[in-house]
Amino acid sequence: MVNQDLFVKICGVTNLEDARFALECGADAIGLNFYERSPRFVTIDRAVEIVSQLPEHKSKIGVFVNASRKRVRDVMSAVHLSAVQLIGKEGPDDLVNFDSSVIKVFRVYPGFEIETLRNYIVDAFLLDTYQDETYGGSGKTFDWNLAIAAKEYGKIILSGGLNPDNIEDAVRFVQPYGVDVSSGVEVRPGRKDPRKVRDFIARARSVPLYYNEDLDDDEE
Repeated sequence: MVNQDLFVKICGVTNLEDARFALECGADAIGLNFYERSPRFVTIDRAVEIVSQLPEHKSKIGVFVNASRKRVRDVMSAVHLSAVQLIGKEGPDDLVNFDSSVIKVFRVYPGFEIETLRNYIVDAFLLDTYQDETYGGSGKTFDWNLAIAAKEYGKIILSGGLNPDNIEDAVRFVQPYGVDVSSGVEVRPGRKDPRKVRDFIARARSVPLYYNEDLDDDEE
């Protein structure tokens, strides 16, 4: 069984070869990191080079850390991004009437108050593992029970420490809207391992999403 409903994003892409391979393997989106301190940082010129040669129907998502609205707008316009993924201090009011689809990132730690999400009106939430001085790519998981609780407030994209070995358990347990991976499918920061990318996507899609079955039952 192949589950096409799960949203799968391969993040931290830095080159066209990796981007194309991920999409050919069935990923719905790639993530391009515009945070200059990240080992997966891409310049606007490099991002334009990558995005211009990818299928239009696939999503290209820009990742920003504590970026100004102008910075995000300028990069979106230059690169023709499909959506933005925002990590940082943005409050609910900062995301009102935004110029694009928004994925708001929350870095989860013990004691994190999931109810914080209720204040935000965004297209999806991405939950990642909190780690000092690191914004994404930590390679560490968090308590997935918190991700289950977070589904009350919107679409949840699960991230943080996912890899081909644990993705089936993660999807089966959390039943998220989507999953996001970066370091878990890499040879080194910014360079993807083709085998891991292929296995991650295939295994993620092998798990049924029971909430879709419940929806089908209701419609009957």
